[in-house]
Amino acid sequence: MQDLIKSTRKRHLMIAIAQWFDSSLTGRYMMDGHIPTWVTWTRWLPFLTVHLICLAVIWVGWSWVAVAAAVLMYLIRMFAITGFYHRYFSHKTFKTSRPFQFVLALIGNSAMQRGPLWWAANHRAHHVHSDTPKDIHSPVQHGFWWSHLGWITYPANFGTDFKAIPDLAKFPELRFLDRFDVLVPAALGTAMFVFGAALNRMAPELGTSAAQMLIWGFFISTVVLAHGTFSINSLTHMFGWKRYQTDDESRNNFWLALITLGEGWHNNHHYCPTTVRQGFFWWEIDLTYYGLLFLEQLGLIWDLKPVPDRVRNAAPSALVAST
Repeated sequence: MQDLIKSTRKRHLMIAIAQWFDSSLTGRYMMDGHIPTWVTWTRWLPFLTVHLICLAVIWVGWSWVAVAAAVLMYLIRMFAITGFYHRYFSHKTFKTSRPFQFVLALIGNSAMQRGPLWWAANHRAHHVHSDTPKDIHSPVQHGFWWSHLGWITYPANFGTDFKAIPDLAKFPELRFLDRFDVLVPAALGTAMFVFGAALNRMAPELGTSAAQMLIWGFFISTVVLAHGTFSINSLTHMFGWKRYQTDDESRNNFWLALITLGEGWHNNHHYCPTTVRQGFFWWEIDLTYYGLLFLEQLGLIWDLKPVPDRVRNAAPSALVAST
């Protein structure tokens, strides 16, 4: 019996590690719907490793060009998460062509926040169950650390609920990105390394290198991006103010709106998630919305859903500020 248990655990462990490269393996080691808790570390390890690699900055140093690359990659990928993964794949607040839809998914996937189908399925579920016991990343129900980090690394939340995204699951190219969600981040990291090596060779006066560009342009940028995104799950359900009365604790937060290019207007969004704009009024800075307007002018996207008049003119609830 002990040999059988050891053999089963070994097999489960091998599958859990293989999931780092092929997310379709989820569920194959479930036993009566239960994922053994002893494989949880296999979900924590990649996330922790990316953070620890950032410490290499001590050895590679910094340069203005490397820092600029990190900032640029943060802005591009934050825009992809907020504008593409969130406002398009999760809520369909605008339309685009199938080829450009794939481009949106490709850029969003580079943020290293899993595939577009997994992201959209979880976010749609969040809106259905926001701040109830069924909300998998509610700080109200599960505390800050779970809503910010823990839920992502829990094996039971690893698989993609294709029933929640039938409109997206029909596209094989999106399913491919969702299945092999490490390919694009790996390609981006490689590109940063090669770019740094090229700069070191062609313009050594810039003071950068392959390793430095990899650490700043990919790893540091990715970690800061991740925590910026995660703060919407956690902090905007804890700190800020409520313009509209909703059934959850979603709140507007000006500072998080700046950090996340507009996602901080979270109470607005939960009150009316079908609009492409989350900063409902001109003074609510929503950089993602401005970027999407630019893509509309280029003819790459269209039919952006505006804020309905009934929402804009609705009498706000008594403002409830966080304590």
